[in-house]
Amino acid sequence: MNKVAFVCVHNSCRSQIAEALCRHFAGDFFECYSAGTETKPQINQDAVRLVKELYGIDMEKSQYSKLLSDIPPVDIVVTMGCNVECPFFPCKHREDWGLDDPSGLDDITFLETISLIKDKILDLKERIQNELL
Repeated sequence: MNKVAFVCVHNSCRSQIAEALCRHFAGDFFECYSAGTETKPQINQDAVRLVKELYGIDMEKSQYSKLLSDIPPVDIVVTMGCNVECPFFPCKHREDWGLDDPSGLDDITFLETISLIKDKILDLKERIQNELL
């Protein structure tokens, strides 16, 4: 099983959403993690609320803000669009999704970000599956 890490600076919003959605939509193919170079005391509460409303996933039950050093070595690193120098983490495949941080913005912006992350996860799964064939 491919191990994928979604990496942001604070590991509190986009990367946490990606970890939750990856487990939900691609957990049969990916072992999913998220991490950052810094942590926050809790996952962004708007992200928690909206992911729970949309998919019934309670991110606070299974996830917490983690440092890169807290996760195992991975095959794939996806940086979320850090707006600063994205952290480096060794891997076989790396890509940046360039997503703006919706923290502090309205629900519509959050919902757009969540939808983009879901689509990108499904696309990543399809591309990696095709590479293995």
